Amino acid sequence: MRPQSVVFSVVLVAIGMVFTQTGASFAKGLFPAVGPAGATALRLTLAAIVLVGIFRPWRHRLDRRQWRFVLAYGAVMGAMNLFFYAAIQTIPLGVAVALEFTGPLAVALAGSRKPLDFAWIILAVAGLALLLPLGQSSGEIGLPGVLLALATGACWAGYIIFGQRAGIGGGPHITALGVSIAAVIALPFGIATAGTAMLDPAILPVALAVALLSSAIPYALDMVALPHIPSRLFGILMSGQPALGALSGFLILNEVLNPWQLGGIIAIIVASLGATVTIARNTPAPVA
Repeated sequence: MRPQSVVFSVVLVAIGMVFTQTGASFAKGLFPAVGPAGATALRLTLAAIVLVGIFRPWRHRLDRRQWRFVLAYGAVMGAMNLFFYAAIQTIPLGVAVALEFTGPLAVALAGSRKPLDFAWIILAVAGLALLLPLGQSSGEIGLPGVLLALATGACWAGYIIFGQRAGIGGGPHITALGVSIAAVIALPFGIATAGTAMLDPAILPVALAVALLSSAIPYALDMVALPHIPSRLFGILMSGQPALGALSGFLILNEVLNPWQLGGIIAIIVASLGATVTIARNTPAPVA
């Protein structure tokens, strides 16, 4: 694995993270009309249509083993989106993203061997603890939202693992297949809760923007990056998501941050950058 490809993959993942959190903030505006499940179904269905039209996955043949990973990749993606949108209906975006970080953190921890790697993970956990408004009586954080966000984290771990395996020897057409499978999973929930409201022309432009920002673009970037980046590095890079989620929530949704949450964001950013440099530097040179 060449260092240049690792750095390029890091840039792609970072861009996808920004788009994801911006799209999540806009998606919250769809909840009054179609609810979280309806917003999820719209997002994934529109993203699938865009990705299938661009990358034409039917022109690529997959073997049985890769199909298994693609199906698993799409399944966890669909569940991840359903859980996440249900979570941010009741808890702030930055907090939900911080809680779902437990998934990538588990992936990072599973592969850790060097003391410095553990130092970055400990710093990220400390930042996570500061982001959670524990002990406050504001009523913003409820148990159902917390459990949904943690379930999102478990799916996120599967997304990293299955996405990397499905993407080996593949390309963006794998993303088109995965998002299509995720849309098939989410659509029945959206129809059951929102019905024909999902077809309202007034919300389709916003839904399309959310689909591009939150699904089509970042998932395509992830699929290009995942085969060329260690899963540990990808997992720890994702620690920047709570910071981006909190920032996006503040700028777009007016979700105000307290000093403890700001401290958590800074700790997670430092952990993410430190882990990126450390793991990239320790990446073995390719065998000739």
